[in-house]
Amino acid sequence: MKHTLRISALCACAGLPALPAAAQVATPGPVLPGIEVFLESPPPELVGKRIGLITNQTGIDRQGRSDIDLLRASPHVTLVTLFAAEHGIRGVIPPGGEVADEQDPSGLPVYSIYGGTNAPTQEMLEGLDALFYDMQDLGVRQYTTESTMLLAMKACREKGIPFVVLDRPNPATGEIVEGNVLEPGFENFIGIGPVASRPGLTMGELARYYNAELKIGAELIVVPMRGWKRSMWLEDTGFPWVKTSPNIYRAETAVHYPGTVYFEATNVAESRGSDMPFEQVGAPWMKAVDVAAAMNALRLPGVRFEARDYAIAQGYRKYPNQTVHGVRLIVTDRMTYRPLRVSLLLMDQIRKLHPAEFRFTPAEFDRRTGYSIERHAGTDKLVKAFEDGTLLALLDDWDRQARAFAEKARPYRLYD
Repeated sequence: MKHTLRISALCACAGLPALPAAAQVATPGPVLPGIEVFLESPPPELVGKRIGLITNQTGIDRQGRSDIDLLRASPHVTLVTLFAAEHGIRGVIPPGGEVADEQDPSGLPVYSIYGGTNAPTQEMLEGLDALFYDMQDLGVRQYTTESTMLLAMKACREKGIPFVVLDRPNPATGEIVEGNVLEPGFENFIGIGPVASRPGLTMGELARYYNAELKIGAELIVVPMRGWKRSMWLEDTGFPWVKTSPNIYRAETAVHYPGTVYFEATNVAESRGSDMPFEQVGAPWMKAVDVAAAMNALRLPGVRFEARDYAIAQGYRKYPNQTVHGVRLIVTDRMTYRPLRVSLLLMDQIRKLHPAEFRFTPAEFDRRTGYSIERHAGTDKLVKAFEDGTLLALLDDWDRQARAFAEKARPYRLYD
């Protein structure tokens, strides 16, 4: 069978039984997500098909209605199977927690594709004419939604069925590209493909890039949004904000995450279980006032730093039931703020001020969780740069890599 790439030229605009409490329904704005575009004008080749759906609590329309409910009610397709990625179909399972097969309240079977397998098996795809994908990502390589999408696309190629992406916005615009390109040999489930750490692409665009550049050869159908511009932040779209995972509380968290996620690979808390996870980092031994002062003295664009004490709740991996001394990152200009560069400079300051306390995640812990600085960075050059005092030179090289990637990815963009 010949597998081709097809982009549905859709030009007409257009759940879960209850939305999670985290969903904040906004007044519908100027952008239509792929699910609404599909329901209004489905690609003819998908009409009448039996479909599966990879989704979670973020797969909704502008009114907050679940893709599950919308597709079950659609006369165009028959939804027969659901697939649950990390955090589960409702997004409430903690990081690394087991996602089990289950039956959804809708009556549909839910297959887990996180844990025992990270992609649909050929048996799971049996009887399906197409597999749909709709999950909101954070626009960053170190997020398992991207890995799930790539592996599912490969599974569809093997099965010989179309893979359909219902596109959503990059929440941090499609203009900012940041960080190095993952190097061969460092592929893992928290960084699976050779793209910049912040590729500046939507999931549909990223699927196009992977399908062509990795020569997957899937029959890929991207249902594009309507009305989205690359300069838009999520709140510009009129989309409701829904927690993309248990510790991404608000859209502001998503702005910091591309940098502070690196602290997962250290003994400094990225502050899961606190009032502002990924917006502050800390440890009981940290001299937070000194760290904040040192960072503010750098006068980095778009951000300032504030020392504060806060608590981490019971049940979390780092410093549970303890008060930590932390540094909060406060955005002053989103367009000039570069969270990856800022967070690695912050990590360097913490290392310098705490040479006896700071450490990276031990290798034996990494084998169980996937958390290591090499896996996050997609290279083994970062630790060496810390140790040699060449971090700034490395970050400048990463900026060059980001610019080169942006040019390479340009042909796969849909919203120019």
